[in-house]
Amino acid sequence: MIPLVALFPLLGAKASLADGVNLSQIGLTLLALGGLIVGGRILLRPALRIAARSGIPEIFTATALLVVIGAALMMQFVGVSMVLGAFIAGMLLADSEYRHQLEADIAPFKGLLLGLFFIAVGMAVNIGLLLEIPGRILLIVALLMITKALILFPLARRFAMCDRGAALKLAAVLAQGGEFAFVLLGIASRNEILAGPIIDEVILAVAVSMLLTPVIYALAEKASGKMEKPDERDYDVPENQQHEVMIAGFGRVGQIVGRLLTIVGTPFTALESDSSQVDFVRRYGATVYYGDASRLDLLRAAGAEHSKLFVLAVSDLEESMRIADAVMRHFPHLKIIARARNRRHAHKLMDLGIEHIFRETLLSSLAMTEQVLTGIGHSPDEAKHIIDAFSERDARLLIEQHAIHNSEEQLIQTSKDSAAELESLLRRDSTE
Repeated sequence: MIPLVALFPLLGAKASLADGVNLSQIGLTLLALGGLIVGGRILLRPALRIAARSGIPEIFTATALLVVIGAALMMQFVGVSMVLGAFIAGMLLADSEYRHQLEADIAPFKGLLLGLFFIAVGMAVNIGLLLEIPGRILLIVALLMITKALILFPLARRFAMCDRGAALKLAAVLAQGGEFAFVLLGIASRNEILAGPIIDEVILAVAVSMLLTPVIYALAEKASGKMEKPDERDYDVPENQQHEVMIAGFGRVGQIVGRLLTIVGTPFTALESDSSQVDFVRRYGATVYYGDASRLDLLRAAGAEHSKLFVLAVSDLEESMRIADAVMRHFPHLKIIARARNRRHAHKLMDLGIEHIFRETLLSSLAMTEQVLTGIGHSPDEAKHIIDAFSERDARLLIEQHAIHNSEEQLIQTSKDSAAELESLLRRDSTE
């Protein structure tokens, strides 16, 4: 959608190719895009940092809005849609460390502007066409939704690892024309890319597809009922929980933490989002509540305001990040001790400012390797020295790679450098 937003003004009647390609216009557009992205990355964070230091929320919000308006006006100045400038500004703001604060600050504007957007869309819909040419409109709707569904269903089965029922519902709910269609059609109308009557027909077809989506989804849900698991029961609501420790995720890791806390006589509140896991551990006498620990109401009911430690023992990366973000934002007093599935998971947790992170397979792998080293002839002291040296270097490397964890090439290079450094260190120790 974004490339189309950039290209449409260059394809319209006002930018006709009849007189040749306007290379100067294309160059100016690319220069503006590059300047906006590069300049934004260099200047945006210092500007937001200065606004944040003022301590006045209104200044911080106004700075963010100024960035968006400035980017939009810059794109309009070079002959490109303002939508593209606003979108790029949003991406730059989302890439800053103030992302979550900005989301909270602009939430009231988002609801208002979204309402205005759909009011404008509704006023642009020519309902009369549905009475004049109903067959043509319904044919466009059918072609649109069937084509998208036929593409989405196999994609969901292949890449999203959905069962057939979930893939069918996904295809049904996304087969409609999206709201970005209205944005593109509006740009196409302003730049005279399509004739007015065609745009009116397509806008109406998209609107009809959106109106039909709830009905189609209900039919898909009914058709996939036999493929679905039984409906999950309602979440448990903990009452009068004022324990010092909360555990999110009561699988392999969370259970060990809970058992040891029980042994030392420390009560805790455990939340688990898998109902089958809750039923399983309850058979062994454990007290665990079924619920999504990323929900603010459930965290409050579970007594997060009275807790001191929050053990994040969830293995799923996305679920873990949702919970961590909710706890960090609404309960900053809680000290989070987090389980990380891998280095990528650990780096994402570090992005939120979490310090106490334990990769789930690291310690067991080190203990196993120590046994392997002693088994092939190393003395216990030598094996322990090798493991300690590796652990120390790996901990430093994890912190060093946090700053570059979005660059695969740099991660690979630093890993190779670290391995060579450790190998050289151990070889030098063995010769001394």
